[in-house]
Amino acid sequence: MKLKLPERRRFVRIETPLGVEIQSAGRIEKVTTKNISPVGFRFEIDGKLDESEPLKIALTLPTLSEPIHLEGKIVWQAKTSLEDKAPYDVGVDIIKIEDKNKNVFLKYLCDLLYSSIYKERT
Repeated sequence: MKLKLPERRRFVRIETPLGVEIQSAGRIEKVTTKNISPVGFRFEIDGKLDESEPLKIALTLPTLSEPIHLEGKIVWQAKTSLEDKAPYDVGVDIIKIEDKNKNVFLKYLCDLLYSSIYKERT
């Protein structure tokens, strides 16, 4: 018998690869999301990031010609394996999103969620 623990997440995570540029402590990295929600996202990166530094984020949506600019903070990071050169999985909370793009961002996520549910039913 498998014990089912209560879900701690407030929002559904959507598995989708979106381009992201992360800027933290003078370091700029281009990464790809593993999953995303209205309040955060997860990605993989080669080296550990400074958790005390806020992140400046440029998120590229396929429906927009310009990226959406966000501010975020790292809430967790862990090596993907025990190997020395293993990348890190990183979870980020979105702290702030440009006002002009809040609705565009949320609509994009709703459309993704709807299309994934629709695919499961057909």
